[in-house]
Amino acid sequence: MVLLLMQSNGWGKTVFHQPRAGVGLAIAMLMTFSVLSACASEQGSEGKPVGKPVGKPLVKAELERAAITDADLDGYEVEQILAAPSASRRTADPAACAPVVQATGGSSGFTAVARIGRMMSPKKGGSGTSMILASHDAGDAAKVIDALRSAAKRCKSFLDVGVGFRYDDVALRPDPGYGDESVSLRLTQLAAADADDEPVRVPYAVVAVRQGATVAMFYEFNRPRGAGDADAAAVPEDIIRTQLNKLNTLNKPGKPGKPTASK
Repeated sequence: MVLLLMQSNGWGKTVFHQPRAGVGLAIAMLMTFSVLSACASEQGSEGKPVGKPVGKPLVKAELERAAITDADLDGYEVEQILAAPSASRRTADPAACAPVVQATGGSSGFTAVARIGRMMSPKKGGSGTSMILASHDAGDAAKVIDALRSAAKRCKSFLDVGVGFRYDDVALRPDPGYGDESVSLRLTQLAAADADDEPVRVPYAVVAVRQGATVAMFYEFNRPRGAGDADAAAVPEDIIRTQLNKLNTLNKPGKPGKPTASK
């Protein structure tokens, strides 16, 4: 095969010429390196493929139509909660743990095209589940999941700089298999009014799911109602699957996910 090089001649014209053998070898090596570099750029910080979200980002009105309501979810009351499209400003110490503390409020360090929020409260009482739906530009939705997964792997304890609460026992759970990709984690907030008080241990659970260019972030916490530690927090599977199935009506390339949940 004869390799032809295309090069500008400096006057707006394009010329072709056949390189010498040594130059051809160097070019072939450069092309191979370029392919490898391109492949690496499509991987997350853990070496796993990030890929590009499928489909265009949903606008706010579409997210509102895709959000679950009382009629979709038996046994729960659903109400709106505030959610801004701007990137979260919550920080952590160490700084690398910021994606985890941001996820405890359903957000991330990436600006969204649109964000909306819902709170699902059991009619029989008990802890409620919050959910934030965020649509992102190409690439950012996958980066949200990758950043959270990576931070959960390396951060076992950190400080929420804004409020001064510590979090510990951060544990990345087995992948629940929702949507195009998902992350599940648990952690414990150490809440205290001041430094001299004995902190209250508040279990948290977070499940983040990417479906196309949309990220659904679910989070729940169990505040102790008396002496002793509270039970471990968990996001109900029926809430996750109901929301993903409804979102799928607008985001066709996504998939509801496997019938598994964070335990």
